[in-house]
Amino acid sequence: MAVVRDPEATKARIFAAATAEFAAHGIAGARIDRIAREAKANKQLIYAYFGDKAELFSQVLQRALLDLARANPVDAEDPDGYVDRLMEYHRVHPELLRLLLWEGLEYGTAEIPHEAERRASYEAKAGAFADAQEKGTVERILPPQDLVFMISALAGWPSAVPQFRRLLVGETEADAARLRESVRTAARRLTRRDEGDGA
Repeated sequence: MAVVRDPEATKARIFAAATAEFAAHGIAGARIDRIAREAKANKQLIYAYFGDKAELFSQVLQRALLDLARANPVDAEDPDGYVDRLMEYHRVHPELLRLLLWEGLEYGTAEIPHEAERRASYEAKAGAFADAQEKGTVERILPPQDLVFMISALAGWPSAVPQFRRLLVGETEADAARLRESVRTAARRLTRRDEGDGA
């Protein structure tokens, strides 16, 4: 009996294996043969699907970012809730931040693959905050693109550098809850004037 191939299932296994490999080792340290072994896929098939290792990394990161966007669509009307959901997502999926950190180490400030698509995604998030500023639900204290950057940093840094969080903030559940509430408060302060501000 002939074996029925399922290209989509194979690609899904490759993405899962590549995500773990790149998150652990970065672009330079990742090995296609390890990805092929974990995905139970032919090494040459990976090259046929994705080209070189750098392109596979780029597609893995793009998918991880898309997964984040689908799970947590930007919500400029509720910035403290939005940052809280982002923080929880990164706690459960720390591989996305690791991929972004590896990308930063690899490319620095140079152009990244598929940069136009990434820029458009970021600009759309900034646009949501700009719209909220136009409606008056978010204060105009900061430019919207800076707000997105700061909120992303607040949400991601605890999972990006867990050792820093553990040493400074603490490692108990109470410590985590306190930090989470502090991040929510920071996002609220960045976007909304307190009632006591006199405006």
